[in-house]
Amino acid sequence: MLYIVLGVVTTAFAVVGIGMFAYGIRRMVRTLGTGRPIEAARKGPFGRRLTNTLIETLGHTRMLKWRWVGVAHWFVMVSFPALVFTVAEAHGEVWDPHFHLPLIHDWTLYGLAIEAIAATSLVSIIALAVYRQVRGARRLGRASRFDNSRHWTAYYVEGYIIALLACIFVIRGFKVAMGDFPFPVWATPVSHAVGAVLPPSEPGLALVAAFKLVISWLFFMALAAVLTMGIGWHRFTAPFNIYFKRNDDGSPALGAAKPMLGKDGSPLDFEEADPDEDPFGVGKVEEFTWKGLLDFTTCTECGRCQSQCPAWNTGKPLSPKKLVMDLREHAYAKAPYLLQGIDEETPDIHDDVLSLLGRPLVGTEEEGGVIHPDVLWSCTNCGACVEQCPVDIEHIDHILDMRRYQVMIESSFPSEANTLLKNLENKGNPWGMSEDKRLDWISELDFEVPVVEDKLPEGTEYLFWVGCAGALEDRAKKTTKAIAELLHIAGVKFAVLGGMEACTGDPARRLGMEYVFQMLAQQIVETLNDAGVTRIVASCPHCFNTLGNEYPQLGGDYDVVHHSQLLAKLVEEGRLTPVQPIEENITYHDPCFLGRHNKVYTPPRDIMAQVPGVTTVEMHRHKERGFCCGAGGARMWMEERIGKRINTERVDEALTTDPDTVSTACPFCQVMLGDAINEKKSRGEAKESLEVVDVSQLLLRSVKGDAAPAEGEAEKENA
Repeated sequence: MLYIVLGVVTTAFAVVGIGMFAYGIRRMVRTLGTGRPIEAARKGPFGRRLTNTLIETLGHTRMLKWRWVGVAHWFVMVSFPALVFTVAEAHGEVWDPHFHLPLIHDWTLYGLAIEAIAATSLVSIIALAVYRQVRGARRLGRASRFDNSRHWTAYYVEGYIIALLACIFVIRGFKVAMGDFPFPVWATPVSHAVGAVLPPSEPGLALVAAFKLVISWLFFMALAAVLTMGIGWHRFTAPFNIYFKRNDDGSPALGAAKPMLGKDGSPLDFEEADPDEDPFGVGKVEEFTWKGLLDFTTCTECGRCQSQCPAWNTGKPLSPKKLVMDLREHAYAKAPYLLQGIDEETPDIHDDVLSLLGRPLVGTEEEGGVIHPDVLWSCTNCGACVEQCPVDIEHIDHILDMRRYQVMIESSFPSEANTLLKNLENKGNPWGMSEDKRLDWISELDFEVPVVEDKLPEGTEYLFWVGCAGALEDRAKKTTKAIAELLHIAGVKFAVLGGMEACTGDPARRLGMEYVFQMLAQQIVETLNDAGVTRIVASCPHCFNTLGNEYPQLGGDYDVVHHSQLLAKLVEEGRLTPVQPIEENITYHDPCFLGRHNKVYTPPRDIMAQVPGVTTVEMHRHKERGFCCGAGGARMWMEERIGKRINTERVDEALTTDPDTVSTACPFCQVMLGDAINEKKSRGEAKESLEVVDVSQLLLRSVKGDAAPAEGEAEKENA
């Protein structure tokens, strides 16, 4: 009678669990359907996307960046599909404790596989649960990557997995005690060890099997009831999220900013777009694409994005994890009404529903906003969140879409950015300086630099894209002159645009003012195409990224290299030979738009490695986990009023290496780090000789045999 009751109960749980789970999937799919269409490109090529999904999922390529945590998670992940046989077996064991699966029940390989997977998974999930406690928010507060996570869901999932895996060994132990276990001790040592302390008991085995089934089907019911339980749902949604990621080559959604999309998911044509009819960014949660809603659904709340975010690490309110979680909660709260066709204009709706439907996506606490403006404007677009996310959430794309709506529709953005936009529109550069100033640096060189007047001079190998900072900012101009001199020494034929050059539009686009970006970019593309430009060397990573990754969206296809790449190549080819030793301890700062966004980590380090006498010491956070200088996302032109300044945090880390020089390969980074170092000097917290220089300046000193750094004197003048 016991077995009949257990069999009926567990079967009922299975039927209800499967039914609820299927209904939950339907609700989730319908909720995702409230979002706008995605670009057609995300649906193909099928084979390439499927291959990337399998590699990233089964290979755990993103998770393994976190070493043992990634390995532990891999075993837990594998256990979910692999141990489904034990669930099927348990459904038979509640009816008959001597039940065995047909065909494979006595295969030693099967017994060994289940034993190994269950044992390693049990150790792994316990280790992960302990790690969550040791590194949890209760102990570490804001420093914990689990801060802002919903802890009860994590505890529930961890408890369920531990209980499920323990049940496997208890059931097997009962079978060992009953003499009904066909596998040898060497293949199943844990099961035999458990069996040695358990009495033979058929009812005991059936009860444990029933418990295992009940908690298994309750888990599926819980998922169906709580569609926002990302830590439970991600095992089902992550492969789809990875498949539909922006880049079909498997790389994260970095580099180019996502173009603005129309209602049909195709890029918006600004010449014909109407803000009254076409979506200009995202002002309501349903205006995200369904891939955006899938991003929010898939978030596991692991906090890797948060732990790497420069804004969060310096006391600002932006947590990429919490931003995604807040959007998820709002989307799933609002979706049932949207699916019924209920909106703010629907008569006789409850005040609570009206409040929910009318809740602004971006707004202060008083306004009831889902995302606070300080959260939105703290982002530097550094890409750390996207780089670290194990399920390929595209945080920057969503932040940028919300910024676009705030800037172009609401005209709501930090006041300092007004000056930036006016300067870009009127003068073509962020500083508002005259275009004839762009050639001032050339007069300080002792050789001629060809300036394009109409077409590139015959024989020109590269157009040298100087950039606004490189042409107009005093510290960056030293880098520009160093690059030009090195190219001249190496015999590289190059030319510059001079007054025909203008801002690439990166600050405007990253701010959210797509209109100004389009205006500037289209003018530049026309200029470059008319001049016959095909190859460009850029000194600024932001220009490098925009020219190479974003201009193809507007018909500008160029072979673009960063100056560190070209200079490293020239050194390797023997066209530049460092000869003068520079006996300095140097630490290198990775620019975000050169490193994370474009994966250029090696060339700057190769240059320093070829300079005699240089000793390089890496900062704790470098390469993929490098820390931002604080200038990206148009933050270069906005005040930093909340928390610690990001550039100060970075310089504090640099100082731990006791450097003589901090090197970088970006004019924005050079300015931001230089300002922070000057503040440190004024307080006596950094040695007076400490300077920030571009790798090109280091190389030029060594190639020319200059014994003393020219940068030091120049920096003292600026100070």
